Amino acid sequence: MAAAVYHFKPWNVGRWIVWGLFALVLAVAPLLWSSSLALTMLSQMGTAIIACLAYNILLGQGGMLSFGHAVYSGLGAFITIHALNAASGGTLPIPVSLMPLVGGVAGWFFAALLGWVTTKKAGTTFAMITLGIGELVWSMSLMLPEFFGGEGGITGDRVIGKPVLGVSFGPQIQLYYLIALYCFLSTAAMFALTRTPLGRMLNAVRDNPERVEFVGYSAQRVRYLAFMISGFFAGISGGLGALNFEIVTAEVVSAARSGALLLFVFLGGATFFFGPIIGAVLMVVALVLLSELTKAWLLYLGLIFLFMVMYAPGGVASLIMMNLRVAAFGKLRRLWPAYLALGGTAAVVVLALAAMIEMVYHMQLNAALGPEAHFLGAALNVRGVDSWVGATLVLVTGVALFELARREFRRQWEQTQEEIEKEIKRRETAA
Repeated sequence: MAAAVYHFKPWNVGRWIVWGLFALVLAVAPLLWSSSLALTMLSQMGTAIIACLAYNILLGQGGMLSFGHAVYSGLGAFITIHALNAASGGTLPIPVSLMPLVGGVAGWFFAALLGWVTTKKAGTTFAMITLGIGELVWSMSLMLPEFFGGEGGITGDRVIGKPVLGVSFGPQIQLYYLIALYCFLSTAAMFALTRTPLGRMLNAVRDNPERVEFVGYSAQRVRYLAFMISGFFAGISGGLGALNFEIVTAEVVSAARSGALLLFVFLGGATFFFGPIIGAVLMVVALVLLSELTKAWLLYLGLIFLFMVMYAPGGVASLIMMNLRVAAFGKLRRLWPAYLALGGTAAVVVLALAAMIEMVYHMQLNAALGPEAHFLGAALNVRGVDSWVGATLVLVTGVALFELARREFRRQWEQTQEEIEKEIKRRETAA
């Protein structure tokens, strides 16, 4: 009898390093940024990362465009806040640390209930059904105040009973580390899903559902299973959000929340696993910081989305991966001057355009405050010709220089890609 031969698969050291760095960032972040605003933003980023990754199970991995996925995170949040109040009253013996799982089970339940109908169709029909279900649930939030709390929402208190080992989840730093723990475990679980047969089959359903049916699998069943898994993690995100804010309103199931998930997952990069993580960080920065800096933040957000659709449809993650490929062949150094020229001229265009936008908004919304609009420390007279002419000249000059820099960058980029392709062919020939 032949002796058994064992093959040991080497460890993926790079993957261990990446996950170790991710855990390190989650652990160290509140030590570097310890203000109350920073802790609040970090907590929101943790919940947003889970929500965006859950949504990307549908969009990026399954090719299912949903316009109502906030339903499952929102209903998970409502069930969690009711469970929290029941635990405070002594009728539900569940600790606060497990409340996000209550939201996850609720999200899974509603995804199983509504997803059976939703996933029977794909493509545009699926998107329209999710939009209808989202609007239905949002309208119910105003019709059933006993459950949804009406316009005021439902409030709760996450501090229940006596502290365990000094942990009561009252201080924001303690809640942050609970969110960080759920964020890490949920991210790892969703990444593991992409390596399972179900995850691979979900990709196949996205690319060619007819062939999936031909080899004996049910595309609808695969979509349905993925939909329930996505709903579970979305519910966890909603439960963490309920603990973080201690209030849940109808806004969590609104079309605006669903649209934000779609927008920022796309901006981050739906075709890469880490793209939604980038999108989640951008979402919190936009909704918290950008909205406080200017009243025109939605206009800026729309312009950014338009620019990404036109020039980088793969999102921020695709830009990172393309440049990593160039760096792997040792050719990124030659592109730095072109990048600096492109970034510098783009900054001039953005500043000039932003100055004109802020002047327009000041004329329309803050005219009673006087003719001066303050932009980045500069006082601009919205009624004077000098400010408008100066901003226009800077904008025109910046656009002209940006176009020259863009053409030069494109020439160098195409030349670099050709050299990389030749190097790849040379290595294949040598092998």
